[in-house]
Amino acid sequence: MNKQKVLVTGGAGYIGSHACVELLEAGFDVVVVDNLANSKPESLARVQRITGKTLAFYQADIRDQAALTAIFAKETPTTVIHFAGLKAVGESCQQPQLYYHNNVYGTLVLTEVMAEANVKQLVFSSSATVYGESESPQYSEHFPLGAINPYGRSKAMIEDILRDLSTADTLNQAPNPWKIALLRYFNPIGAHQSGLIGEDPNGIPNNLMPYVAQVAIGKLPQLSVFGDDYPTPDGTGIRDYIHVVDLVKGHIKAIAALNSDKFLAGGCKAYNLGTGQGYSVLEIIQAFERVTEKPINYKISPRRAGDLAECFANPNLARQELNWKVEKNLDDMVADTWNWQTKNPRGYD
Repeated sequence: MNKQKVLVTGGAGYIGSHACVELLEAGFDVVVVDNLANSKPESLARVQRITGKTLAFYQADIRDQAALTAIFAKETPTTVIHFAGLKAVGESCQQPQLYYHNNVYGTLVLTEVMAEANVKQLVFSSSATVYGESESPQYSEHFPLGAINPYGRSKAMIEDILRDLSTADTLNQAPNPWKIALLRYFNPIGAHQSGLIGEDPNGIPNNLMPYVAQVAIGKLPQLSVFGDDYPTPDGTGIRDYIHVVDLVKGHIKAIAALNSDKFLAGGCKAYNLGTGQGYSVLEIIQAFERVTEKPINYKISPRRAGDLAECFANPNLARQELNWKVEKNLDDMVADTWNWQTKNPRGYD
């Protein structure tokens, strides 16, 4: 059994808590660092309930270098999975400074502490928002980057920083070079099948699936569908939705790759994590109505600035190099979302 210790920043959040479950079940020791700005400690209590295993938790901000240094000295992790960051596109447009300070500066502090502790194995939570517009709706890792909002640009800046760190180690022939996997997420949805952990957004959800679920349960009155005049089969935007459990299993595969001969000499490589299939907004609504037998009240609203008509992943590189593939379909994503929503109508509160 693998007894590596993984430090998870943002581990109490939506994706982070699901990653903690998979890490513990795969035999890793887990240390969580989270400032609880967008998460609740109850999620970690439930992670331990699901797995029957314990983890270490520190309430700290990754920008607090002294706190982070003390945690690394005490816990001596071998690998870091870095989820901590603000993630609302709309908010990033209103408060760009907040996003650059939290996401970019926070990562600079984290990597400085990691380097001082000689912990140079990192899985970074990136995003498909780093890509620019493309003639092809299916995005591959070699496509040009060109984020169109501060959130996406903060992720792209971090990717640049991490590539530069890796390149510098290669040039300097560092004895323990950086080994970094950049995982570009498409649209994570769903919840753990137990219904104990799931997405618990603060206030009005920014993402489609939790919004649909809250309309279905009566918490919100109506869903706005932004645009029905896109050049897609039903006129609504198409995105690649991936079950959060499939997504976090990609992180376990990434750690295995970093531990393998593939990264023996170090390196920094990006991988798309998506299903390779797109669903329109109306298809998501129809699937939700079919699986839950609940009608979804929605209205058509004007397009939002910056929204693409269609965007989905080419996941072949992750399949080939990480030996990763998705196992859950859209009905699973809907059923697990609804299970979480009905069991936790007010989230973790």
